[in-house]
Amino acid sequence: MEARWQPDILGDGYEQQTIPLRSEVEGVDGAPVATLIRHLPRRRRLFQKRRMFEDVDVLYVHGWSDYFFQRRLAEYWASRGARFYALDLRRYGRSLRKGQVLGHVADLAAYDEEIGAALDIMKEEADDPRRLVLFGHSTGGLVLSLWADRNPGRATAIMLNSPWLELQFGRRTRHAIAPLTELGTKLDPLATGPNIDLGFYARAQQEVYDEEDPYEYDEQWRPNPSATVHVAWLNAILAGHAKVEEGLAIDAPVCALLSARSIAPVRWSEELTRVDSVLNVDRVARAALKLGASVTIERIDGALHDIFLSRREARTEAYSRMDRWAQGVLTPRIRPRG
Repeated sequence: MEARWQPDILGDGYEQQTIPLRSEVEGVDGAPVATLIRHLPRRRRLFQKRRMFEDVDVLYVHGWSDYFFQRRLAEYWASRGARFYALDLRRYGRSLRKGQVLGHVADLAAYDEEIGAALDIMKEEADDPRRLVLFGHSTGGLVLSLWADRNPGRATAIMLNSPWLELQFGRRTRHAIAPLTELGTKLDPLATGPNIDLGFYARAQQEVYDEEDPYEYDEQWRPNPSATVHVAWLNAILAGHAKVEEGLAIDAPVCALLSARSIAPVRWSEELTRVDSVLNVDRVARAALKLGASVTIERIDGALHDIFLSRREARTEAYSRMDRWAQGVLTPRIRPRG
């Protein structure tokens, strides 16, 4: 079926389409949808040299209590010839419908439906065989890592921006609370837990905001403090962490970008503008080594949890590291003459 693209809220050069989905949670809300956003590269001018990623498609998946709004990232890939796509997962951002519980899901494998549908649409639009780069931030990094493990041979490379691969409090705490979340999911999947987000991460983003390179987002889709945590969702996250701990077998090279340091945010300080105040980056770095046989860890000094929303110096360094890794892994194919 031909894709039905509509103008997107990000403006010129961005389009979106809605993907209908099956309802996987009985009695919670109406039938869910996902939203696929695309940003395509400009046509190559006559006699212009072939760009390095012209046979590459990128699929981006956002994190918890978030959605896609990062124009900078899309334009980085498109400027190098890649077709950039992003998913707003079910019950997030553009895909959130009236009466739905923001971000709710009881099994991370449910996202296989929209990921699969997005890849089908991307394939339909391709004239030639293309390589796939999966790009996940935070929870999206966990989702895509698990998907790649279940779907060998699909991705050419995987880029992770502060992926949530382990609980902030460590594996022992995760093992202790997992039986409780499993029981809670059976008794009352929408039971809520305490919100430990004190708003410091959002404040840190505001403090380092670059007016010369601005971005905007919808506070209803990206609330501060973050969305309410429900027990079934937390249980799904812990189950994903447990699978990572067991060890995945991702057959594509993986690059995990992380801040150099993390701090548990108990009170505000200027230092929070230079660290990951959401995850424990050392625990995530150790967990990342269990994703597959080829894993690169890049630590960015001064970076926030979302590396690409950090202050300019850290952001510039992150783009440089990503560019170096991508060029090494995605060496342009040599096409036969004839």
